[in-house]
Amino acid sequence: MIEVKDIVKNYGNHRAVDHLSFTLEKGKIYGFLGPNGAGKSTTMNIMTGYLAADEGTVTIEGYDIVRKSEEAKKHIGYLPEIPPLYTDMTVREYLVFAAELKRVPKAERKEQIQKILEMTQLTEYSDRMIRNLSKGYKQRVGLAQALIGFPDVIILDEPTVGLDPQQIIEIRNLIKSLKEDHIVILSSHILSEVNEVCDDVMIISHGKLATQGTPEELEEKFKGTEHIKLSILGNEAQIKGALVGVPDVSEIEVGEEPDSQGGLLVTVTNNSQNDIRADIARALAAAGLPVLSMEVEKKSLEDVFLEVTGESEVAESSVSEDDEVSIEDTKESSDDSTDEDTKSDKESDSSEVDLKSDEEMSASEDITADETTDTKEAE
Repeated sequence: MIEVKDIVKNYGNHRAVDHLSFTLEKGKIYGFLGPNGAGKSTTMNIMTGYLAADEGTVTIEGYDIVRKSEEAKKHIGYLPEIPPLYTDMTVREYLVFAAELKRVPKAERKEQIQKILEMTQLTEYSDRMIRNLSKGYKQRVGLAQALIGFPDVIILDEPTVGLDPQQIIEIRNLIKSLKEDHIVILSSHILSEVNEVCDDVMIISHGKLATQGTPEELEEKFKGTEHIKLSILGNEAQIKGALVGVPDVSEIEVGEEPDSQGGLLVTVTNNSQNDIRADIARALAAAGLPVLSMEVEKKSLEDVFLEVTGESEVAESSVSEDDEVSIEDTKESSDDSTDEDTKSDKESDSSEVDLKSDEEMSASEDITADETTDTKEAE
């Protein structure tokens, strides 16, 4: 289980993550959506321990990502948007290197790597140099790296970028198969992919959780007024005369010209939560008006995303006249504080560099320890 509780991350005066909280459980694929700059990547970097939050906590399988980082990171596999590949290695060499860094027991490495090569369909490319692979296969190598150690949590940032349609289908099927034994977090700008793969969707806007639910729940929640589109053989007067008496019909719009099927395009507004399609069909049949097609116009996940993030953007960007006066009045005081902000930014940058240095030293110590052990075994 992952528990993200009230995390905050600031970059100078900009708040990238704003008191964000959620809980994720095994057995589901979670979609992570949000416009550029919404705080998705920052949140994922905090969850993996690459960045430290200014406030709040992240717990992975009971381990705090800051206080018990080594134990927590054992449970995480991460594929960044740009895979961290060493292109002068072969695919197999790179996966062996990743297994060493993740401290996979030697007795298990060969079998585990072979299984992952088969899962990601890289077996026939295992002895090729990574630099000679296409972008799509490099993406597969990055995914294979994330699976090393079979961690409980797998975080995938744009995993199908650069893949052809057939490869996308294969990777989607692979991701679906992972949810039985893992918590899978998928960040993607391809909304159809999230809709196809994910069991639960979280939409992030301005560093906050704007809404969460299954794709079906979100579509239902934001569906608003229902519109039913029909193609009907008849004239406007006949159609309106037949539909005007149907309960819960509030508006009837009839197109002027026949559509591609030869009928008039009619849009009926349902003023209730009831399913009125049968009532409409009976009314038209009684009037002798053939119905060529009928469909309910539903909001897609893309419509929900635009509505949720769009409203948030407007709320954040709207400024009243009083606010504008206040901004002008405080310009001078803001200028005075610039030096202090710059100093704070430098200190923040310095702390991030220190964090990265500590991680690199830790990785170096791990590799040295493994090499020492290998030497002793050889002797």
